Amino acid sequence: MEQQHGLLVVDKPRGLSSAQCTNRFKRLGQKKIGHAGTLDPMAQGVLLVLLGHATKISGYLMAGGVKAYQGTVRLGQTTDTWDADGQITAEAPWDHVTAEAVADVIAGWVGTSEQPVPPYSAAKHQGQPLYKLSREGKETPLKIKTIEISRAEVLRVELPYVTFRVICSSGTYIRSLAHSLGTRLGCGAVLTELIREYSHPFGLDRACPLDTLLAEPETLPERVIPVTAALPHWPTITVTGQEEADTKNGKILVWTEARRARSRAQGGTDIPCVPGANAVLLSPDGQPLALAEAVSGGPAWKVLRGLWN
Repeated sequence: MEQQHGLLVVDKPRGLSSAQCTNRFKRLGQKKIGHAGTLDPMAQGVLLVLLGHATKISGYLMAGGVKAYQGTVRLGQTTDTWDADGQITAEAPWDHVTAEAVADVIAGWVGTSEQPVPPYSAAKHQGQPLYKLSREGKETPLKIKTIEISRAEVLRVELPYVTFRVICSSGTYIRSLAHSLGTRLGCGAVLTELIREYSHPFGLDRACPLDTLLAEPETLPERVIPVTAALPHWPTITVTGQEEADTKNGKILVWTEARRARSRAQGGTDIPCVPGANAVLLSPDGQPLALAEAVSGGPAWKVLRGLWN
């Protein structure tokens, strides 16, 4: 298969890890591959798979990007993994719980808060994933991270099951939300289903089932989304052949008015070079060349991440 450079919006099925999902594409001959935002094996939904040069944009793609999830929990149990796949560690009656109490707790999720990281997670302690330490029977330290939830709503209450939707910051653990719901209600809760409906900037409406992509590898090139579309909030700047060579040699791009006008005429975005601003540099033929940042003392652009090899 010809090497692809860009992004695939995959509808990951339940039962596969994110790594297992990307490995399926390696079997088709794609050499460089990664993903932006891990999905637990028990989860399904939007997984952004990065191909070729696009593997270098993962951190920038996830930075500040919101996600949307639909989750279902079962009240009355607690497990070591905080989801239904783990070992039961406690059980408690849930018959005192009301739909109103559930709604009150979930409404309280909105805002900025400190969230405990599940003991079985890919978060690391001294270089080791927490899930590895947990599986080895070692004590895992309590890790806390700051999250932001902009919206939380109850979709359905059929006790002992509760289904909800949240729009949240990248890195939010929905298992932790399920665990906290059970703690607040005094009966425990485990996550039984999870669907990622949106991972900035793409939703399920743009996602293609993994099985379809693998069964029709000849259609992959037309399904690959370019880097510029994956970073729609990053304006583009078209450079000349000489500027392309200079960029690859580590030189900054001094942003003169003449260059700004020329880039605009070539289809680039007319943007001021304000320190801290970001842009995608494009080669003369319109291919992504580098991610750049405006620096002080210019105006000028310096390369954050080269995309040429």
